Amino acid sequence: MEARANSLRVGLLIVAGIVLILALVWFLRGGQVSHGTLLETYFDESVQGLQVGSDVQFRGVTVGRVTAIGVVGAEYGSVLKPSDRSFDREIYVRYLIDVSRIGQFRGITDAVRLGLRARINTRLITGLSYIDLDFLNPVTYPAQTPPWTPKAEYVPSAPSAFAEVQDAGQRVLAKLNQVDFAKLVGSLTELVQDLQAELKSGDLHQTLTAATALLDTANRAVKGADLPGLSANLQKTSDDLQQLASNPDLAKLLGNGAMATSRLAELTGRMGTLITSLEATVRQAQSGTSALQAGLQPILTNLSSASQSLRDLAESLRQYPGQVLSGPPPPSRAPPR
Repeated sequence: MEARANSLRVGLLIVAGIVLILALVWFLRGGQVSHGTLLETYFDESVQGLQVGSDVQFRGVTVGRVTAIGVVGAEYGSVLKPSDRSFDREIYVRYLIDVSRIGQFRGITDAVRLGLRARINTRLITGLSYIDLDFLNPVTYPAQTPPWTPKAEYVPSAPSAFAEVQDAGQRVLAKLNQVDFAKLVGSLTELVQDLQAELKSGDLHQTLTAATALLDTANRAVKGADLPGLSANLQKTSDDLQQLASNPDLAKLLGNGAMATSRLAELTGRMGTLITSLEATVRQAQSGTSALQAGLQPILTNLSSASQSLRDLAESLRQYPGQVLSGPPPPSRAPPR
C-alpha cells in the first residue's frame, strides 16, 4: 500500500514537471498563434538563428510565429526563368500572424504600399533571431515584386542592421582596394624628405634661426632691464597722480576754470549784441554822409562858378587896366578890304 502511494506521488510530480515545462515554453515564446493571416517574405541574407516557431513581432509585440523556412530555388525553381536564376539563393520565410493583435488593419496590400517591411533581428543574449515587422520609408526601402506567384501574401523585406553594417563595410573595403597605397607611401616619403631639407637649409630653417635669435635678444633685454626699478617708478607715478587728483587746490582751479568759461560764454553773447549796434551806427553814418554830400554839391558848384568869374575879371584887368575908369573896351572891327 505504501509503495503504491509512493508511485502515485512520483507520477504526480512528473505530470506537474511536464506542465511547468510546457508553461515555461509557452511563456518564453509569448504564446503560439494557431490561426491568422499567412505571409511570405524573401531574404537575400543569412537567416541564421531563425527557425520554425520563432516569434514574429510588430514593433516589439509578438503577433505571430514562423511556420516554414526554405530556399527559393527549391520551392519555386521549377517556375523560374533562366534570367531569374539570381533569385535561387534567396531564402523564403512563411509566418502566421494574428492581425487582431495589430489593431485596425485594412489589408496587406495597402500596408505594403504604406511601407510595411519585414527584417531579421537577433537577440544578443540567446543568439536566436525573429521576424520584425515595421513601417519603413517606402522610398528608401522599395518593394520588389518577385517573378513568381507567392503561395502566401507577400511582404517585402528590409536588410537587417547587421546586413547594413556589413554592406557598408564591404563598400569601404572596396574603396580602400582602389587606393594605390604604394604611390601614397611614395608621396608621403617625398613629403618627409622635403620637410627635412627645409628644416636643414631651406626658408623654414632660416625662419626658425631668426626666431631663435629674436627670442634670445628678447631674453637678454628682459634680463638686462631693471624691472623692479621700473615697477617702483610706475607705482610712484601712480601715487603722485592720486595725490594730485585728491589735491583741493586742483579742485579749486578746476572750479575757477569752469567759472571763467561761463563768464567768457556770457561775454561772447554780449559781443554779438555790441557788434549788431556798431553795424547799425555805421549804416546811419553812411546815410548822413550821403545827405551832407547832396546838400554841399550846389554850394560847391556856385563857388566854382564864382571863382571862374573872378579869374576872368582878373585876366581882363591885366589886359585892359583902364577899363575900370573908361568902361569895357569897344568891340573890335574888322579892317576893310
